[in-house]
Amino acid sequence: MNLVTVCGHNTTMLYHMLKHYYLHMDEIFVVLYAHHKKDPIIEEALSIMDNFNLKPYKIVYDEPFNWEKVTEYYNEVKLLKPNDWWIVADDDELQLYSKPIETIVQECEEFGYEFVTGGFVDRIGDNGDFPKITKESNLWEEMPEAGFFRYPLSKACPNKVTLMKGSVKVCSGQHYVEFPDGTTSWGSEHPKRYPIEKNFTQVHHFKWDYSVLERLKEVSKTKANVSFAQEHMIMLEERKVKSLEKIANVLDALTLWFEDIDKTEWSERTQWYLAEFHNKYLKEDK
Repeated sequence: MNLVTVCGHNTTMLYHMLKHYYLHMDEIFVVLYAHHKKDPIIEEALSIMDNFNLKPYKIVYDEPFNWEKVTEYYNEVKLLKPNDWWIVADDDELQLYSKPIETIVQECEEFGYEFVTGGFVDRIGDNGDFPKITKESNLWEEMPEAGFFRYPLSKACPNKVTLMKGSVKVCSGQHYVEFPDGTTSWGSEHPKRYPIEKNFTQVHHFKWDYSVLERLKEVSKTKANVSFAQEHMIMLEERKVKSLEKIANVLDALTLWFEDIDKTEWSERTQWYLAEFHNKYLKEDK
């Protein structure tokens, strides 16, 4: 089992991400995505990786927030072992599976599945705080609230391909598989997809720490990915920021404890939460 991640722009969550996966992987491949040769992220990431006796697979230099490039690096690294299984995770994503990963891989091999999918679980601090995260922090305690608000806020795609054969190509954002004929795995099911009734990976997204607003401002200015920049610009609009604050204040009511949810009921329950949130908070802002 292999892990690949691309670390760029900041290293806030890198230590905790590597700690989450380290003991369960045969190999970990880290691509450091720097913007110039003196980018401080290089030394920061190298220092963090030393804690796990890791070295970067490669250090690349490119324009900030070019997610097409990031996806190219994910696909490039996975092809090093095209027949092996890989977890693909950004450096602020901690994945949880409903059963041992080895069991999922065994079932995939037996029945011919080639990839496993899941969805985002947005994490935020107690009472809606954006906590400062350090190496000593316990992420699960510092950001105990788990909900689903990035999609209703900015329409960001909530889907993720989390586990796959190395030969499987992912599209930008790792949201779907991209097939040789140009089609993707978008849709409720696919013959090569591990059934979501058996596992729908929880991708706990620890994006919402103390630095999030500053990062949103920087991303919204990028020219590398127009659609991604537009999404973050929307999130910065005053009305949306106010909605984010409201989400934080009522997050207890919106919290989706995925560990307790019957996967067969997941879709209807999520839709109900989103509909209630939209009717109560977003409509009044219009």
